[in-house]
Amino acid sequence: MDTPVASLELEVIHQAVEKHLARFFNAKAREPADAHLTDLRIPQTLGEFVFAGGKRLRPALCVLGWQSAGGSGGFDAVIATAASLELFHAFALIHDDVMDESDIRRGQPTLHRILAGRHADRPDPDRLGANAGILFGDLALSWTDEILYGASLTPEQRRAVAPILFAMRTEVMYGQYLDLLATGRPTTDLGHAMLIARLKTAKYTIERPLHLGAALAGGDKALLRGLTAFAIPVGEAFQLRDDLLGVYGDPGETGKSTVDDLRSGKHTVLMALALARAEPADKRLLRFLVGDPELTEVDAARVRAVLDATGARSSVERMIATRCRRGERALTGLDLPPAVTAALREFARRAAVRIS
Repeated sequence: MDTPVASLELEVIHQAVEKHLARFFNAKAREPADAHLTDLRIPQTLGEFVFAGGKRLRPALCVLGWQSAGGSGGFDAVIATAASLELFHAFALIHDDVMDESDIRRGQPTLHRILAGRHADRPDPDRLGANAGILFGDLALSWTDEILYGASLTPEQRRAVAPILFAMRTEVMYGQYLDLLATGRPTTDLGHAMLIARLKTAKYTIERPLHLGAALAGGDKALLRGLTAFAIPVGEAFQLRDDLLGVYGDPGETGKSTVDDLRSGKHTVLMALALARAEPADKRLLRFLVGDPELTEVDAARVRAVLDATGARSSVERMIATRCRRGERALTGLDLPPAVTAALREFARRAAVRIS
């Protein structure tokens, strides 16, 4: 039976995706398995991570992309494709947390920390947790394909979405590798920082989900280019806001620490601007503190003071506003259903001012 998502209400899309994911994980939990595997509760553990929060932005944008190309009927296939993006996102988050050695995600322990805690009696539970986290991330990636395979796509739809899916995965891996290489070594290279933001967020979070949905409905290359003109600046704004929240945000709202990015020495646009503008003494302070895994809250406050004094924070705010306006202007050149245009405009506005 088709899922009733003809309405563009994002809450309706959210609920439809949640139901699809719940059915998938419930089926996985019921699959016949050896008692040893049953006791490990592998599907339940991964499902708990997936359902522990998240905005479901990528599924919503996938459905909006489908509507942008005039999609109608076949909602179940669209929702299944949209739901698969959440499992891919889970894969990316789990691996990202392992690489960053993060303790908190969405206000709760990261998955690899949970797994380490379950095996606290082992000789090296932290290493086991990290290794297990990699496996759980790999499993999420594998199940992404399983959901897609069961999405009842037509041969034409499969041919249309395959290159987009391949590109999205490649871009995320490239962006993550660039991020790894730059972590602990922030520089004044603004272009490098922006490339990471574009690959890890703008394309993966905004552009490719829109493209996937549009491709499902037979959208042509001109439409995809138009959606890109919206997605890239808004996606960059989304990541720039994330960088600010990672340093200045309220952990109660963001669900993550405001010192982790500083401790790991993330190479962000915010940090690149500050390093380029700081006075010699302040630049030495940034070089000394940023990337220190033992950085304290007091140290973080000193770093924030330099970011403020250099005007880096206010510059990033202006960059966010400029990119969101650019994205909204791009919509004026697209012949989209009015409800889709309104939803994308609202998305751009929220990207500019979000607090979580």
